[in-house]
Amino acid sequence: MKYIEVDEELYRHIASKTEHIGESASDILRRILGLQVESVVVDAPEEISHPSLEQAPKPEKVVRVAPVAVKTVSEFGHLIDSELLAGQKGAVGRFLFILDMVYQASPKQFEQVLQIQGRDRLYFATSKEALLKASKSANPKEIGQSGFWVTTNNNTAKKRTILSEVLSQFRTDETQIAELTAKI
Repeated sequence: MKYIEVDEELYRHIASKTEHIGESASDILRRILGLQVESVVVDAPEEISHPSLEQAPKPEKVVRVAPVAVKTVSEFGHLIDSELLAGQKGAVGRFLFILDMVYQASPKQFEQVLQIQGRDRLYFATSKEALLKASKSANPKEIGQSGFWVTTNNNTAKKRTILSEVLSQFRTDETQIAELTAKI
C-alpha cells in the first residue's frame, strides 16, 4: 500500500463521496474512477519517513469486513410498534428503540454491529467506558438491556446512516431500511 499527500480541499471532496461507514479513501477513489473496488485489510506503516507527514498522526488499521452470514431479519415491520416508536423521546429515543428491536430479533448475531465504525469514530461497544475512552463527548447509551452501547451525540443524518449500516448487516431490504431510517 502506498500513501500520498492530498490538499484539504481534495480530501474533503473524496470524503464527501463516502457511501457507507468505514469506506476507505482508496475504495472511494476506485469507485469514482470506475475501477474495481477491492475490500482489503490494510496495515498502517509502523513509521512514516516522509518529512511532511512526520507530525501527522499515524493512520489507523483499517479493516474492511464483509457482512457475516447471519439470520436474515428483513421484516421489522411486525416488530416495531408505531405507537411505542412515536412515544420515544426525540431522535435519540427512536434510534435506540429501533436498535433494541434489531437486537431482540437477533440477539446472538447482534455483536456484528461492533464492526461498524467510522474512520476515526467508534459507534458501538460493549461498555460505556469503551465509548467514552474513544471520545469524551460520545454520550453513550445502552441499547435496551442488550449490554451493547451506542454513541448518540451524532446528528440525525449520521444516526440514520449508522442505522442503515446496522440493518444492512442483517440483510434488510433497501425499502424497509429507507422506511425505518426515516422514522428517526
